[in-house]
Amino acid sequence: MKIDGGCHCGAITYEAEVEPEKVSICHCTDCQKLTGTAFRVSVRVPEERYKITRGTPKVYVKTGSSGAKRAQGFCGECGSHLYATSVGDGPKVYGIRVGTARQRDELVPRTQYWHRSALPWLPEFQGMTTVEEQ
Repeated sequence: MKIDGGCHCGAITYEAEVEPEKVSICHCTDCQKLTGTAFRVSVRVPEERYKITRGTPKVYVKTGSSGAKRAQGFCGECGSHLYATSVGDGPKVYGIRVGTARQRDELVPRTQYWHRSALPWLPEFQGMTTVEEQ
């Protein structure tokens, strides 16, 4: 599925070719803090299927509890989070933030991760694969 999107202010735009079944929710506490809400929704895509078409994201490198580093791409003007990806050499997989895609209504989550960190007031997502950790 072809998608396009960008940040809130329009300084950064992108195009991607995604597989809708790879949309997921992450409940980890890092995602809660980085999004400023209860969870993050993203779709994974190999780097050859993701292209920034305007602007240059700023990057913040986060170190997770496992010690793994993740580059967090965001707009330096409006602060919109655009993606996360691995750090260093080798092929990259981008986790595009679904809320930044124009087609977000068609990108329905299929799996949720770090469910053990889900906030207790959230409703359960019926019929979705649930993984307590990563």
